This record gives sequence, structure tokens and C-alpha cells, in this order.
Amino acid sequence: MRVLYIHAERFSWEPREPALDIRDEPSSGAASNALVVFVSVERGDTADEGFLKAVAGDVVDMARRVKAASVVIYPYAHLSSDLARPYVAREVLDKLYEAVKSQFGDGVYKAPFGYYKAFELKCLGHPLSELSRSFKPGESRSENKAEEKRDYYVIITPAGEEHDPAKFDYSGYGDLKALVEKEVFKKELGGGEPRYLDYLRKFGFEWETMSDAGHMRYAPEATIMMELVEDYAYIVAKSLGIPVFKIRGTNMFKLSERAIESHARLFGERLYIVESDTDLILRYAACFQQFAMAKDWVISYRHLPFGMLEIADSYRHEQPGETVLLFRLRRFYMPDLHIFTKDLGEAIEVTYKLHEAIFREIGKLGRTYVSLYNVTEDFYKTHRSYLAELARREGKPILVRVLPGQRYYWVLNVEFHIVDELGRPREIATFQIDVGNAQRFGIKYVDENNQVRHPVIIHTAILGSVERYLYAVFDTMALAERQGRSPRLPTWLSPVQVRVIPVSRENLKYAMAVADYLEAEGIRVDVDDREETLSKRIRDAETSWVPYIAVVGAREEAEGVLAVRERGGGQYKAKPEELAAKIKEELRGYPQRPLYMPRLLSQRPSR
Repeated sequence: MRVLYIHAERFSWEPREPALDIRDEPSSGAASNALVVFVSVERGDTADEGFLKAVAGDVVDMARRVKAASVVIYPYAHLSSDLARPYVAREVLDKLYEAVKSQFGDGVYKAPFGYYKAFELKCLGHPLSELSRSFKPGESRSENKAEEKRDYYVIITPAGEEHDPAKFDYSGYGDLKALVEKEVFKKELGGGEPRYLDYLRKFGFEWETMSDAGHMRYAPEATIMMELVEDYAYIVAKSLGIPVFKIRGTNMFKLSERAIESHARLFGERLYIVESDTDLILRYAACFQQFAMAKDWVISYRHLPFGMLEIADSYRHEQPGETVLLFRLRRFYMPDLHIFTKDLGEAIEVTYKLHEAIFREIGKLGRTYVSLYNVTEDFYKTHRSYLAELARREGKPILVRVLPGQRYYWVLNVEFHIVDELGRPREIATFQIDVGNAQRFGIKYVDENNQVRHPVIIHTAILGSVERYLYAVFDTMALAERQGRSPRLPTWLSPVQVRVIPVSRENLKYAMAVADYLEAEGIRVDVDDREETLSKRIRDAETSWVPYIAVVGAREEAEGVLAVRERGGGQYKAKPEELAAKIKEELRGYPQRPLYMPRLLSQRPSR
């Protein structure tokens, strides 16, 4: 932050025309015997209380030294070439104004932000009448920092007992220990090259090197898997037993909208900014679109609870060195479900269903979660029994982070972690209880007494982002391989579910007929018609993790059967109808998508 102090005999200002989309209400003003504080808010400046208290202290000290009767905070972009974004600058200036007023008392003014302004100034011309300052966050600390209440952690057992994480006995709770070491004691866990990266190459999950850091591309196999998870997210959302509306929307929103701006501040430097006719941000979840839509709906208490789901392309400006393929990305796809409830009590009841669904779905992969519950201190004091009940349902202790004060729009934010192949906790699924955004965005409903109220909103990704869910899938495969088992994708997620391999060209017609039948039954099937040896084609199918390989030669054609090699399940003969029935049973309850590649392998370019 750069500041220019001018002690003025008189100073007046008048807004002429808007300069920014983000701006205050226009207002003129004047002050006499004033310390005019021209302020440029720079990139990296924050609204941190300690920082602004220190800046305000310098302002007030200078005002008293020159015996000024008033102070004017004047937004002035011309002191720096490295300015903060407008929504950050306005917040910093507003809070600086409040900090100065709290220390100086009456006679503090602020010129409006976001305008071209005319001003008149008569400088008093003494040795202290013109001074400049530069302030950086972190250089000054609040005098009361030691007195400020800090976040703290506790462990809650299924019996409701509270423990100090530093003294807890972690015998039998290795996953919880890993989470505590990462979150509480900030230890770097694990190391080395994760095995799942090798798997991703075979299915076409890759970085796009011609784009920004943290952006991926998806080959046909990867695309099938991505879209299947997207489809499945809606199926899982509907399994909660409440009405769910699936929607679509834009990924760009105007920062000049106050609701968008105030919500966006929470993400700070992680925002993607797009400069157009107005400053836009790329959304970091589906919140903006769903809330913008919900505020236009006429909602009765009879409609609640209901959910709104969008597969939102989401953007978070992660640091380049922190991006991780399929896990930490700058652009990813979030099956973002928001559930609108009458009040906190109903929201809590709905979270029990969510909690069950979240653990059920990770359990289908043969995994479980270790949980971190971030809660406000007030919520912890009044709902400790609710947290104990969730620990009881998990059947193991949970880690709770207690945050004094209401810093966020939520009172509860849960992170569900798997512990990966290398022993590192990795957040996959989540839910939050949001008590602030309905009012911020103007979302309302009419209760049974005909009173207008704001709903409590649950944010959740039951599966996690699409990419993180697939990360959990592939990490599960890595664990299987470590245990000496053949990695095998769930059949519903396998890009190719059956590969038919004719022994010779003479069997190709029968192979195609089998493929026609299986495809008609909703099974993804291809045919390896390449001029390669039979053993190589079988080996390639196994390398590609095809769950069912059907070899057809003259004998199979004559008998109307298939020689089936099942990944991890041995070899046997089956009729096409029998194989189709077996696979369809595995696919029960899961979505279907067609093959996104030519059926014949001879028609596919090598990669």
C-alpha cells in the first residue's frame, strides 16, 4: 500500500463519472484542517485486521502531529503501477476507513471509490504537510495478536469424548494419525512418484501443455470415464430422496455484482479474473449460477428441502508448483449440489443422509474416509452432540478444527479424506452448512406463517469433483497392485467393457455379430481386427485393463460361444447372452454411455 499525506487547510471532492464497475454510492464532501490520505491499494495488500490497524495507527499519529481536525481517506490509483483488483481495493479502503475512525473518533471521511473525481486542495505548506509512506502486510502485527483467539483442534470419539490431538492414542487409527500430522502439526507426509500417474497415461488423462498450468485434456477413454462420473453424480443426488433439479449456466460472473464480489473475496488470489467490458471472474464452483437462479424462484416452505445440481466447470488459480494431475487443477469439473432447507435443524437432518451417501459411495471402491470437521466456535459449543453422532456413524474418531468467530459464510465445512498409496491424506468429498449466502444473494421462501425467510443452504459434492473421484479410483488400483492383485476398474467405468478378438480374419464376421449383440444390450465393446498375433492382441487388451476379453475362433463360432478371459476372474466359455447378463448385473444402478471411439482397433491412430 502506498500513501501520500497532505495536510490541507481545505479539501473538497466531487464525483464526476464512474471509472469502475465496482464502486461506492457517489457523494461529494469537504473538510477543513484535514489530513488528506491519498491511498493506492497494491497487489498483495489484504484486509487483515493487524495490517490495517498498523496503517491506521500511522495515519492517526500523523494527524495528531500536524494537529489536523479531520482525516479524509481518498482512493487514489496513481501512486502505484501494481494495483490490487478493484474488489480487493474497495474492501481494504473500507476497512482502513473504519480502523482510522475507531482510533481518531469523529471527523473521519472517505471519498467514494470507483469514480473520476474533481477535487480542490489548499496545502498548508509546513515541513510535515507533504509526506509519503509505503506499507506491506506482514511488516506490522496487531498489538493484541497474542490476545486473539486462535483456531484449535480436538478429536471426538464415537462415545462423544474430547481429546487433545497431541495426547491421543492412535493405535488402530493410522489414517487419523496421518490426517492429524498433516493438518494439526503441518508435517509433510509421503513422497516419491505415485503409481497412479502411470495408469493415467493408458487412459488419456494428460496435462495440456499448450494451455495454462493446471489444465488437462481428456482422450476418448478419459472422456467416457469423466461423463460417466458426471451422470452418476446425478443418480447419487437423487438417491437422497429429495427433489433435485439439474441445471446449466455460465462460468463467468460480474465482479460489480455485490453478492458476487463479497463471496469472491473469500478466494482471494485463487480467483481467475477475465478482463472484458467489465471485470469478470471464472466461477470456482456452481454457487453463483445456482444462487442467481434460486433467487428468481418463488419458493414455499412446502418445496423445501430441494436440491439443485450442476456439473460446473470450475476454475481456481492454484500455484503452478502445486498442481497435481487429476487432483489439484486450475480447471476441473464439480458435480456441485446445493440443498435448500428451511432452517439449521432441517439442514442437520439432511446432512445425516448426505453423510451416509458419501461413505456408501467411497465404500463401493473398497475405501473409507478419515474426516476433518471445520466448525465455528459457536456451532461447536451448541452442536457438539451432533458431531459426536457423526463420529458414531463413522465408527471411528474424527478430527475437529474449531474457528473462533464467524469468519465464513458457513458454520460447518467437512472435508472427507482418503489416505493414498503414499500415506498422504487427500480430500475427495465435502459438505458445508451455509447460513450466509441466502441473504447475500436474496434467496427467500415463505414459511407456514406467511413470513419471508432465508433458507439454510447445504453445499456438497458427494463424489468429490469428477477428477478427484477418478483420482480415488486410480489410487485404489495402485493399492491393489501393491497388494499383489491385478488392478481392475469397476466395470461401469471401464472405457471398453468387452474386447472381442477374432483368432483369424475368417472369424471377423462372427466377432462383429457378437459385438453388435453386446452393443445392443448397452455394453461398450470393440473388436481387435489388427494384423497382429493373437498373443499380442490378448496382451494389449490385458494391458488396457479390459475387464472381459472374448476370443472367437472356428470352434467358438461353430458352438456359438465365446472363450472369455475375465480380468482377475479366470477363463471360461460362455454364450453371448450369458456374458451380457453377467455384465448387465454389474452395471445395475450405474449410468451407461456408448463407446467414444471406432469399434475396430485398426481404425484408431496410435498414441
